Amino acid sequence: MKFRSAFDIIGPVMIGPSSSHTAGAARIGRVARTLFGRKPQKAMIYLYGSFAETYKGHGTDLAIVGGLLDFDTFDERIPMSLQLAKEANMEVEFFVESTVTDHPNTVGIRLFDEDKELELVGISIGGGTIEITELNSFKLKLSGENPAILVVHNDQFGVISAVTTVMAKNKINISHMEVSRKEKGKMAMMVIEVDQKIDEKILNELEELPNVTQIIKMVE
Repeated sequence: MKFRSAFDIIGPVMIGPSSSHTAGAARIGRVARTLFGRKPQKAMIYLYGSFAETYKGHGTDLAIVGGLLDFDTFDERIPMSLQLAKEANMEVEFFVESTVTDHPNTVGIRLFDEDKELELVGISIGGGTIEITELNSFKLKLSGENPAILVVHNDQFGVISAVTTVMAKNKINISHMEVSRKEKGKMAMMVIEVDQKIDEKILNELEELPNVTQIIKMVE
């Protein structure tokens, strides 16, 4: 395994006993909160593999809910997150799953409120590093470490070129990009991670492009 820095080995500053089960879990929860755009009214959390086996002892449940409350890995409120979620009128349900997954530290999260729903799958790789591997049934790879946008669009000729042209024109450097689709000619999604923040003006320009139906921003 290759590490980019010493922090990938020793892990992040955090509350909790395990970088994989606590810090990584908190980051997955916080990415879900960011993509949802606000505090959800209800969260359904599905735990798989090692997460399912040890979530209470390692505080994985507290960490995920802390992330959903927008707490960072080192936030001292994480041990109280279940109570704080209740006080914030956020309903939380946990489900221990026996299905075998590709990675042992896997969690599925479904978020709801009156007019919005989001579903994602995340894995905790180690050292607090995570990947979001599925979003609303789209397969993807999103680390949550860099500013990013998700571009939902019709699977039509020229859409990818139009989006990258806007990025280039505004001197936005793309560090990672991938495209997935459910069916040829139907709905597709671009995952674009970049090296700097993206201004709202640029996001609006992207959203106005032909065949682009939604921009989901995850900008630090």
